[in-house]
Parts: sequence; structure tokens; C-alpha cells
Amino acid sequence: MSERALSFGAVAESYERFRPGYPAELFGMVMSYAGRPVRTALEIGAGTGKATRLFARRGITVTATDPDAAMLAELRKHVPADVRTVRAAFEDLPPGERYGLVYAAASLHWTAPDRRWERMAALLVPGGVFASFGGAPHLADPAVEAAVRAMRAPFLDSDDIPSPDGTSPGHGMRWPGTELRRSEWFTDVRQTVVRRRLTLSPRDYVGHLSTVSAYLLLPPPEREEVFRRIGQGVGEQVELIADVTVHLARRRQER
Repeated sequence: MSERALSFGAVAESYERFRPGYPAELFGMVMSYAGRPVRTALEIGAGTGKATRLFARRGITVTATDPDAAMLAELRKHVPADVRTVRAAFEDLPPGERYGLVYAAASLHWTAPDRRWERMAALLVPGGVFASFGGAPHLADPAVEAAVRAMRAPFLDSDDIPSPDGTSPGHGMRWPGTELRRSEWFTDVRQTVVRRRLTLSPRDYVGHLSTVSAYLLLPPPEREEVFRRIGQGVGEQVELIADVTVHLARRRQER
């Protein structure tokens, strides 16, 4: 898993171009849940800053962290100048400074499970908010999905990332909400889904796939061939379901 987690820097510019951003309503959702002013935030696995700009452009002082220097270099092109960047994995962040909000956008699954929530709690003020949001876009048409799966099969069994705790996709509470509910450090766990559809050209759909870690680990000739097949086989437009699943939780008050 760590190899996949560190594979994105080589395609940082494509990641910025082809990955969708986050809807503005997400900011209001997090702030409404917080129920009080949030002045500082720490972002885990910031990538190219898709979520960073959502919060930093609305008056929150954001510290954006990522273990990949190339991703942070791309991020700095797109976020306000006062965003602080730190090159570090979540597990390497030093304790001490605390924030009103800690969030992860499509990155929490790359963190190590050992002491994950204890580490998270140590980064938050008592009563502070943790937010995780994301979701891999998938093809809306089952027939197109089956065709792409067949084209991919000789090279790759699946491009999915399995749930870190084994929770099935159809379960009422998805990961990380399942873990948060079991954690002694957090309370008031909520899950919301923001519905979203995207329409892409075949070229942009392949561009999106070119930023998915499972494809990045393929040998270049195989990767080019599977992209060629998919690009020619998906039709003139590609309809994606790109729902954003949001998990919110509150750091328990210190006893």
C-alpha cells in the first residue's frame, strides 16, 4: 500500500488537471457541524491542494501536509500564499501544535492504522472537528463499466482501494465512520453523501485513470495499452458518478 501511496508525484500536473475538486457546500457542511468559528486547520495528504483551497480561501489558516515534494510543489501554484506546507506523512507529524480542524481529502486510507485515532486526537483541540471526505468516481452505465473491466482484466484485476477495515461498500456506515465510532477519542460521528455526476471526454477519462495508483504501478507498455483500449472503447462521452462521502467527528473533551 505504501508504494501506491507514494506513486502520485510523478503525475502531479495530471493529478491537478484531471482530478475533480470539491463542491463549495462541503465547507458549509463542516462549519455547520463545528458550530463555532474555526481559525486553524491541518490537512493530511493534501496532494495538489484540491481541498486546501476550499478552506484557505474562506479565511482559515491551513497547514497542508504531504509526503511527496512534487505534489506540494504543484499545490503551491494553486493555493493562497499564506498556506503553510509541510513535507511529512501523517505518522511523522510532530505532536504539540493543535488545530480546530483536521481533515483528509481522499487520503486517509493511506495512513497507518496503528494508533491512527490517538494521533489524530493529539492534533486537535478538545471539541475540535475531524473531517474525511472523498470517493472514487465510477462509471454510471453498468454496460460501460463491464466493458472497461474486461479491457482492464489482462493487465489489472481491479483499480479499487479496499476498505481499510473490511467494511463492505453497501454497509450503512462506511469507513472511516466505522472506526471512528469505535474510537475512544471521538464522538458524534456523522456520515453524509454529496451527490455529484460528471461528464468527461474519453481523453479526460483516461487522464483521470492516469492518476489512479493501481495504473501508475503497471509497467509503462502495459499502462499505455490499457489506456489505449479504454480510450477507444468507452464511447463519445463518459458519465461518472462522483459522489463525495463525508465523515465528521468531534474530538472528545479531555477528562
